[in-house]
Amino acid sequence: MINLDIKDVFFDLDHTLWDFDRNSKVTFEKIFSQNHPEVAIDDFIKHYVPNNQACWKLYQYDKITHQQLRYDRLRLSFDAIGYAISDTEIDYISQEYIDLLTENNHLFEGTFEILDYLVEKYKLHVITNGFAHVQQKKLNNAKLSSYFSTITNSEMAGVKKPNPIIFEYALNLAKAKKETSIMIGDSIEADVLGALEAGIDAIYFNENKEAVDSNIKQINHLLELKNYL
Repeated sequence: MINLDIKDVFFDLDHTLWDFDRNSKVTFEKIFSQNHPEVAIDDFIKHYVPNNQACWKLYQYDKITHQQLRYDRLRLSFDAIGYAISDTEIDYISQEYIDLLTENNHLFEGTFEILDYLVEKYKLHVITNGFAHVQQKKLNNAKLSSYFSTITNSEMAGVKKPNPIIFEYALNLAKAKKETSIMIGDSIEADVLGALEAGIDAIYFNENKEAVDSNIKQINHLLELKNYL
């Protein structure tokens, strides 16, 4: 059912609009083909995806630093496939990865169509835990920037989702009200429960069709947002 009260729509970026896993794999393929051609990319990615998620969760709650996140997700993945590599090489790959990642701009199916649809009816915004300079490059290179009135990142807010402070910061920046706002993201914990705890309605982008509480609004494809907005 379409909510006629909504005025401001907040999106997460990675894994919601910007296809992080696909772009990440393409980036590693380029790096490894030039420097470590013996690395089996599919084996590496099989470990990197969960390791990256686990490291981001620790970073989300300030249990590791930005630099630790960038190092640990690689070290854990190389160790998992039994590939010997020095810390110096990991540091190099870590920086190369950040430099090249934003050159790949695969988006989830329906991204432009749904944004074109929504921007005519609502003010659109981004709330992201990603690093400011990287996220801005993603938005610019993927031609998404023009859709959004405000961009809130965790560096600006001083905290990360699901901390309610970042949602309050985003609302103030957007001059939006909780009662007429909604958050859309791929993380139950950071995006959905974080928004709900802050008093903002939320929709879970459940692309992998995971089992969730029936009370949680969810979509499996971005265009399904038309059922709610």
